Amino acid sequence: MAGAVNRTTPDIVLKAIGLVKQGKVATLGKVYQQDAPAFGSRGWRMTIPGLPTGGPFGSHQLVYNDEYLATEIGQIGTQFDGPGHIGVVTPEGMYFYNGRILEKDPQIGPYGLGPLGVEHVAEKGFVCRGVLLDAVALRGGQLPIPTGAAGDPGIITGDDIEAMVKAQGIAPIGEGDCVFLYTGHGDIWHPSDWDKFDAVEKGERVAQFNSGEPGFGISGCEYLAERKIILTGADTWAVEAVPGENADKPFECHMQLQTRRGIWNIENLDLSQLVADGAHEFLFVWAPLKMKGATGSPGNPVALY
Repeated sequence: MAGAVNRTTPDIVLKAIGLVKQGKVATLGKVYQQDAPAFGSRGWRMTIPGLPTGGPFGSHQLVYNDEYLATEIGQIGTQFDGPGHIGVVTPEGMYFYNGRILEKDPQIGPYGLGPLGVEHVAEKGFVCRGVLLDAVALRGGQLPIPTGAAGDPGIITGDDIEAMVKAQGIAPIGEGDCVFLYTGHGDIWHPSDWDKFDAVEKGERVAQFNSGEPGFGISGCEYLAERKIILTGADTWAVEAVPGENADKPFECHMQLQTRRGIWNIENLDLSQLVADGAHEFLFVWAPLKMKGATGSPGNPVALY
């Protein structure tokens, strides 16, 4: 059930490690906090119960604090989509990756997704050649929220991917790669300045961030799938364009890559340091949390270059 990450071989890992030339490290996760943008009704609520939560103990009067978290932990902030996240309704039932029919699998229920749980991907983890596609450089500025029309500048096609690879002077995208798209849309919610804004401006930015997003169109996603990559990611909340080319088929890339091919997705990344350093190729290292039966995972991936 690990999907496309099974393509990772020792040779792919060793080649990816060879991309580390400068000894630089960039963490790609955004800060998890209550007032950050979230999709739909999702939310992040953290409290510290007690202050202190426990103690004091012993003659040295030790105390400790814990946190209590209420959230859709696999689908908030910087988030990884696992095998149980995206499905499609068919005449046989709700179809998920690897032919699993939700209603017909006795291992699947409200307390876990059984064979579709994210822990099956977490057993493998991701160690790969990371490829940063700088669409802001390609378009000459932050990409707009698309209207869904053909030729829309907010939609990244297969031809656009080839153009970015050529302009950046990197090797073609190939099997086992992890591919990340910088659109500039993620800068609406950027961890370096988010807390500088008051509640009103934060609210306006949240509404703007969630109203739609630039990203891969279906031809871009098919291009990546044909090259047998193992992971997509972006500085946006869905990675693909919203709306896409076909308004009647929302999140078509999610279905084509994840449900059909097991090519997973990580959203809401902070790619700003990679962009600033011109790091278009790097060693990408990350694994989802081993949460039994979960739909996805939070995380803070690392790029080394």
